[in-house]
Amino acid sequence: MSWNNLIDGRAIAERIHAETAQRIAALETRGLKPGLAFVRVGEDPASKVYVGMKERLCARLGIASVMHVLPETTTQAELLALIEKLNADPQLHGILVQAPLPRHIRAATVFSTVRPEKDVDGFHPINVGKLMLGDASGFAPCTPAGVHELLIRSQVAIQGAEVVVLGRSNIVGKPMIALLLQKAPHANATVTLCHSQTRDLATHCRRADILIAALGVAEFVKADMVKPGGVVIDVGVNRVNDPDAKGGYRLVGDVDFARVQPVAGRITPNPGGVGPMTLALLMRNTVRAAEMAAGQRA
Repeated sequence: MSWNNLIDGRAIAERIHAETAQRIAALETRGLKPGLAFVRVGEDPASKVYVGMKERLCARLGIASVMHVLPETTTQAELLALIEKLNADPQLHGILVQAPLPRHIRAATVFSTVRPEKDVDGFHPINVGKLMLGDASGFAPCTPAGVHELLIRSQVAIQGAEVVVLGRSNIVGKPMIALLLQKAPHANATVTLCHSQTRDLATHCRRADILIAALGVAEFVKADMVKPGGVVIDVGVNRVNDPDAKGGYRLVGDVDFARVQPVAGRITPNPGGVGPMTLALLMRNTVRAAEMAAGQRA
């Protein structure tokens, strides 16, 4: 198997970390340190892993982080009160509320309570609106922004390309199409968004110069769904049973990598593709939020 067509998300993320570290150093010369608050409600195992990774990366880059872990029984009002307290803290430039939240808490209300200038996840309606309008002053969600950076830094031609996005989530699919169809550099693509009700989905996929899979269905994309030489970006993270693996399961993407890789012109591995980029963009957004706050105080 040839690995020459891999898009190495880890390597690209490291380059972004180096750039972010330089920006942090510049802030420190002014006596400023970026600060990021994590809020986790409950003991979801995956959430604990993800937040732990983000905390460690903050420590490595020099971003001050604080963790708030609330019990599963926390009411929505209690969570919103904590967020308002974090909103008012001038030492905190970013606030990340880890999903998923318990069922009795309305995620949209929580994300709307975080101040837009501290919404480094890009979920506040104001930031969503800015993204749709092509207003770069807002924050884009980290995963689609990470995919966009992967394409740009891998010198994938986006302008005029046929792009197919699988999945219409508010976190990945919808913001992904907004990033790629703007009348702007590294955009101007023709974008089709497919979902569970799309008819003849495979035909749409085979037309794609760039196929972005974010359905959340394990190994959904097969080799016969991919345009030969096309670029395939695998966003999915799915748990599948595997008695031979530690814990009895393993993580796979939305793409049947072993079969699709020989067909694709470029492809992201999973893990090692989109995941590191999501973290890199979160750190970059946090530093940008600190820079914006410093400018407001100046």
